[in-house]
Amino acid sequence: SGRRSALLLPTSPAFLTALAASDGRGAVLINPLAAPAEIAFQCADANVGAIFTTSAFAARLPDGLPIVLLDESPRRARVVADGRTQELDLGSHHGLALEGERDVPGRDEEAAIVYTSAMRGTPLGAVLTHRNLLANVRSTIEALAVTADEHVLALLPFAHLFGLTVTASAPLLVGGRVTTMERFNPLKAAELLADGVTQVVGVPAVFHALLTAFSRRGVDLRGSALRLCLCGGAVLPIDLQDRWADVTGVELREGYGLSEASPVCLFNRLDRPNVRGAMGSAFPNVDVGIFPPAGYDGEEARSEHEVSPLEDGTPGEICVRGENVFRGYLGDHRGLPRRGDWLCTGDKGVRDADGSVRFLGLLKPMFTRNGFNVYPRELERVVGAMPGVTHVEVRALPDPFKENDILLRVRGSVTDEDVKRWCEQRLSAYKQPSVIEIVAG
Repeated sequence: SGRRSALLLPTSPAFLTALAASDGRGAVLINPLAAPAEIAFQCADANVGAIFTTSAFAARLPDGLPIVLLDESPRRARVVADGRTQELDLGSHHGLALEGERDVPGRDEEAAIVYTSAMRGTPLGAVLTHRNLLANVRSTIEALAVTADEHVLALLPFAHLFGLTVTASAPLLVGGRVTTMERFNPLKAAELLADGVTQVVGVPAVFHALLTAFSRRGVDLRGSALRLCLCGGAVLPIDLQDRWADVTGVELREGYGLSEASPVCLFNRLDRPNVRGAMGSAFPNVDVGIFPPAGYDGEEARSEHEVSPLEDGTPGEICVRGENVFRGYLGDHRGLPRRGDWLCTGDKGVRDADGSVRFLGLLKPMFTRNGFNVYPRELERVVGAMPGVTHVEVRALPDPFKENDILLRVRGSVTDEDVKRWCEQRLSAYKQPSVIEIVAG
């Protein structure tokens, strides 16, 4: 029928079971924090024909779509469709590792759809192919020196490509071990890190929480197996890097990427000194250049002199190219602009003489919260559709641990409780406003 599948699953083996079952038809990776309205929109926009999920998430799903419940994955599944239920025995997959060379290099069929880039108010479905994802996985293996001895603690959602590529696909492709955590529990994670884990990947808020947990539990990671700590998703404060290295004896290395690039583009790789305060140098097989900024909402600057990258030391827009860069958005929508084969990221940076790139701010209308992207125009669109609302303004409130909180200023004949309930039904958990100000009128 040409219809896609969707995955609404926690960070767990079930996610990988569903992803494998979706091979050949594309899978919409839905954030586990998504609200029912967001799930319904993505399923309709991507022409989804069935959803892989668990009983805990089933109440959020739109009516009428067949669902595959993976509560007992990878051994069993329960298919619910047209009012009938069928039990499927998936067999045992214990001990199997992915063997990458069995996969055909360069497959250009779509593998995953990730909704992002809501700069104009509505998220767009970025189409990632097998070629895109495998290119970034292989670059990850090289840059992070991943081997079969790796034991990764997977804390990030697999629905986020940072989690899927770095904490699942890369270690599994070389026969390593992955321990998943469906919900991040800092105290439990701290214990696991002291018990044979070699790699942990997270956003700044994760490492803040882990440092607090180490102190509460008296965890000492010096002399442990931990060798690599990687942070991305938001700007990493230097003081957090300093404290992490002091407490653990391991450098906290920053990386950078975006969903449209599968996602990693920059990293403080292991064969070079860690540059604190920098996002690293170009990932293997990824070109990174600094260009004069394109206009946003993503209007492309087409003048000839803007085709060439700027010299080192000159601030501009970070642009990337390589096999990891996606082919476009569903429906041929325009999101992030391109300059030829370069993808503009909407992020401002500067490259130093040693090749490392430092982040200088956002060009696109967006901010981050706990490592997730928040687009003010999306929130303004959703809340602006509420009866009684005449105007909406969204602002970021800087927060030392979450990066930002959300201020929602609403004009109209509504209460803050009305607005809160409206947002809970229509926006992901990380998009919920921290402060709601009502202005009469």
